[in-house]
Amino acid sequence: MTQNNLSSTAIATLGGGCFWCTEAVFQQIRGVIKVESGYAGGANEHPTYEQICTGKTGHAEVVRLSFDPAVISYKELLEIFFTIHDPTTLNRQGNDAGTQYRSVIYFHDAEQQAIAQQVIQQMAAVWDDPIVTELSAAPVFYIAEDYHQNYFRQHPQQGYCAVVVAPKVAKARKLFASKLIG
Repeated sequence: MTQNNLSSTAIATLGGGCFWCTEAVFQQIRGVIKVESGYAGGANEHPTYEQICTGKTGHAEVVRLSFDPAVISYKELLEIFFTIHDPTTLNRQGNDAGTQYRSVIYFHDAEQQAIAQQVIQQMAAVWDDPIVTELSAAPVFYIAEDYHQNYFRQHPQQGYCAVVVAPKVAKARKLFASKLIG
C-alpha cells in the first residue's frame, strides 16, 4: 500500500460523480485522516473548476483520501465507495452528466490495483447492470479551489447539498454506522 514517509497513512483517489458527495461521506469515516476534493485524469495542468465543467479537459472530479490502513482498509473504503454512487452509469451520476462525473478508481500501487479488481468483481454481483468504473494508475492530482473543500459541511442547506449530498450522507451513515467517527 502506498505509504507516506511521515506517518502510517496511505492514499486513495476515487471519483464517484460530484466530489462534494464523495467528500462529505468519507469525512465521516473512522480512519480517514484527510479528504481533499480535486481533479485527476485529464490533459490540462492545473485545471480550474470552470474548465472541468466543460467536460473538455478529460479530468474527473475526485477525492484524495489520506487514511490509516490499521483503522480502515483500502477494501473497506472501496466497499463504501461502491455503495454511495452508481458505478453502472457511464459519465453520469444522477443529473450530473459528463466525463468529469465518471466513476473512477485511481490506484497508487499494484496492491491497490489488485484489491480494486477484486472489489469490482464482488460488486458486479450486487448491481443489475455492468459496472463501468474506470480503473487506472493514479495520475497527477490537482487540488480543487478552496471553496470546494468541506463544501457540504459549510453549505448543508444549499440546494444541491440538501437534495443530492444529504441523502448520500444519510445512506452511508445508516449502512456504515460501525465505521463512523465518534
